[in-house]
Amino acid sequence: MTQSSSEMTPQADLGEEAAEVVVASRLTRTQLVLRRFWRPVGTKIGAIGLGLVLLLAAIGPLLTPWSFDQVDVRAFLRPPSADHLLGTTQGGRDVFAMVIQGLRRSLVIGFAVAAIQTTLAALIGATAAYFGKVVDRSILWIIDLLLVIPSFLIVAVLNTSMRGAGGSLLVLILLLAAFGWMISGRVVRAMTLSVVSLDYVNAAKYMSVPSWVTITKHVIPNISSYLIIDFTLGVVRGIMAETTLSFFGFGVQPPDTSLGTLLAEGARMATTAPWVFLAPAFLLVWTLLCVNFLGDSLRDALDPSSKSGGRA
Repeated sequence: MTQSSSEMTPQADLGEEAAEVVVASRLTRTQLVLRRFWRPVGTKIGAIGLGLVLLLAAIGPLLTPWSFDQVDVRAFLRPPSADHLLGTTQGGRDVFAMVIQGLRRSLVIGFAVAAIQTTLAALIGATAAYFGKVVDRSILWIIDLLLVIPSFLIVAVLNTSMRGAGGSLLVLILLLAAFGWMISGRVVRAMTLSVVSLDYVNAAKYMSVPSWVTITKHVIPNISSYLIIDFTLGVVRGIMAETTLSFFGFGVQPPDTSLGTLLAEGARMATTAPWVFLAPAFLLVWTLLCVNFLGDSLRDALDPSSKSGGRA
């Protein structure tokens, strides 16, 4: 007799699963991670959205004849028009040009802070676990000390006091990075403790391989999955920290601009001139949302125990 379609469905499903298992067994770890990473819808939204944000930051100045610090004396606090796509501020500056400049500043700060924080966390956390004893206790004491001090106030005071010197943007990046690596450093130390006891690390010690070579070539690559995720989420933390500082007047200062300074200026007139506030607010939320989507998908793809990324 001919089997019904309902009876054949489980067999077909088992056949598809078996085929997927065979295909997955032929893939390298990198290919498996990429497949799991790209499978969720959130990855596609985050990748396309962040790509559009980066493209806008790159070509945005070419889309307007106005520069971010140029004043139109005939248009003070004007709504969007053909001359000014997103209107003007109370000082007569083009909102679109300022948003593009602010986006570029915030992205530079976010990615730079994340890169420095992740590097510090990797090196310091791995060093503490590798050497142990006095070195480990000293580093943990420094981490605990930095975690309890009011870092926001210290960054605000130091950045304000150094504002007159050149390279204030670099100072802000270094300050944010210096007070943002501690929690990641603790996680890296905990993960490194299980790595330094492996045979190849012990073999490197017995062969008199320099400690910094062992740490950078053998220890840190084994925790690279966490570091990649930490960098992705560090971008979000860096942009949020800069936005908060600039919103309260301690970050990027005029005539330069960032998304935080634009939000601070637009918040005062959010009901009377909403175009000043809505554009930077939308870009900030959209950028952070896209980076978070990518970070979550990357975490699920790199974690073998996670089922959020679906089958390999």
